[in-house]
Order: sequence, then structure tokens, then C-alpha cells
Amino acid sequence: MMICSEGPSLRVRHASPDDAAARFSLGNNADIVRMFGVSHSNTKPVTMDAADAWARGHATNPYAWIIELAGRLIGEIKLHGIHAQDRRASMAIAICDPMQLRKGHGSEAIRLLLHHAFTELNFHRIGIRVLAYNERAIRPYQKCGFVIEGRERETVFVDGVWHDDLIIGILSREFQA
Repeated sequence: MMICSEGPSLRVRHASPDDAAARFSLGNNADIVRMFGVSHSNTKPVTMDAADAWARGHATNPYAWIIELAGRLIGEIKLHGIHAQDRRASMAIAICDPMQLRKGHGSEAIRLLLHHAFTELNFHRIGIRVLAYNERAIRPYQKCGFVIEGRERETVFVDGVWHDDLIIGILSREFQA
């Protein structure tokens, strides 16, 4: 399992229960959580209890990691929906600090995760579902080699409007290239 991986500016490491205070301090930015399909009116503040539960849950998940910049938690990245026989999984990432958006941190963290998934875990495919309006996420996915494979129409109701999901994926041979 990846314990820690470092890129040019980031470190990706396993979570610990001690990460609760840092997660609590990031809160829930309505514009960020909207990218995950949460309407502005449904955005709730992060409570310390919720941050504790988040940190404990991530600390026990061998496929969830913290994204750190200069020793400070700025987000998370994880694999889920793992199918060992088919050597595939889904991926999710969140840069929770609004001051760190659009700086290439998502792309760097994704590359670190893909390297681990394809070289150490021997996965064949990593897939993602992403809201079609979430261009802030789609760009780094494509920059890292993900390909749009399909569209599910009107899957999410956000802020009173139906939105599509894009299905995107990358194969190990595409990442190695």
C-alpha cells in the first residue's frame, strides 16, 4: 500500500485521526461541494464530529489518502469500487481549499495515485464519474490521460436543474505511454 508519495509540490499520504482539525478548518465551500452534486441550499458546515468521523474513516481505509501542500492538508484522493478480478477501480479527488484550486495540484495528485494504482496495485483501469459541468475537474483528468467514454443524461438534480454525468477512464497502457 502507498504510505506516502511525493511529487514536485505535493505529498500524498495516509490519513490519521489527527487530520480531523485540519479537515474541520477547511469547512465546506459551497462552490466546491456543488462540483460533487450538492445544491447550494444543501451545503452544510462541517462540524467537528463530522471531521472526526471523516478522519477516522479515512485512516482505516487503505485506499484513501490526504493531499498535503507544504505540510498542510488541502484535500483528499481515493480509490473505491475496487474489482480485484477485473483489476479496476473508481477514483475520487477533492481539493477542499479554495485558495489551492487551479494551481495544478489536482493533476499532480492524480498522477501520483495513477502511478501507484498501475505500478504497485497492478490495476488495468481507473474510472471516474464526473458532472458534465465540472470543467475544473475534467481538464486535469484529461491532462492526466483520461478519456471521456460516455454520458449519462440527467443523473443529478443540482440547484433546481438536471445535469449529466460523464463517464471517463484511463487504462494502464495509456498511463504508461
